[in-house]
Amino acid sequence: MNDFTLNAEVRSDLGKGASRRLRRLASLVPAVVYGGEKAPESISMLAKEVAKLLENEAAYSHIIELNVGGTKQNVVIKALQRHPAKGHVMHADFVRVVAGQKLTATVPVHFINEEAPAKKGGEISHVVADIEVSCLPKDLPEFIEVDLANAEIGSIIHLSDLKAPQGVEFVALAHGDDKAVANVHAPRVAPEAAEGAAE
Repeated sequence: MNDFTLNAEVRSDLGKGASRRLRRLASLVPAVVYGGEKAPESISMLAKEVAKLLENEAAYSHIIELNVGGTKQNVVIKALQRHPAKGHVMHADFVRVVAGQKLTATVPVHFINEEAPAKKGGEISHVVADIEVSCLPKDLPEFIEVDLANAEIGSIIHLSDLKAPQGVEFVALAHGDDKAVANVHAPRVAPEAAEGAAE
């Protein structure tokens, strides 16, 4: 049913020291699974399997089939803790997916038609790379599209300017936070001035 699968084992050796040993000696990523009717579960996964899964951007916003010692459950990634310098995953949080029960997930943002404001001389700054959404599992989008076709120089695109897919709610907006998603500003250096400086 699912292209996104991950194998894991239950871990009983808990705590920061144990997590460090897992990462160092066994190349494992410690993680926790919670939500639904079941108790939270501490697990570990092969670091290389986690890295391979995350090569596909869609994994961040997709339902993942997690196989824990032969027992399969559907989960979404809730949070990832990465190494500050090397960027690899040091710890993961997964939330169980229950059909008919809303979940929150972080979904990547895709910006389209960026050439339109660029043609008018505008420079685009992406303020966010992903957005937290709340929806039923069946409505979970792979990404949120931000169309910049009509963006004018000097404009700021907010969450409220985006069209949420059917059945999807932006968590920040629901809490009254109309975040900026992108802005279009005039070039910092006028082209003529840049040419003069080059000469």
